[in-house]
Amino acid sequence: MDTNARSIAKAVSYRILGSISTAIIYFAFSGRAKEAAGVGVVDLFVKIALYYFHERLWNHVSFGRQRPPEYEI
Repeated sequence: MDTNARSIAKAVSYRILGSISTAIIYFAFSGRAKEAAGVGVVDLFVKIALYYFHERLWNHVSFGRQRPPEYEI
């Protein structure tokens, strides 16, 4: 199970990349740099929070995890 700090670090690093791409796409369609930056910043914080809670919920799901052996020598 990941620690809270690791989940936060993963969320931040992933969302920085995602928010930059969102801002670039918004700018490409609108041509407005200031609005694109604002959308990127809002996107960053909202999606970090969503990712963090999603990640923490998945720590309680056993699907796809390997169980440690019941007995080791």
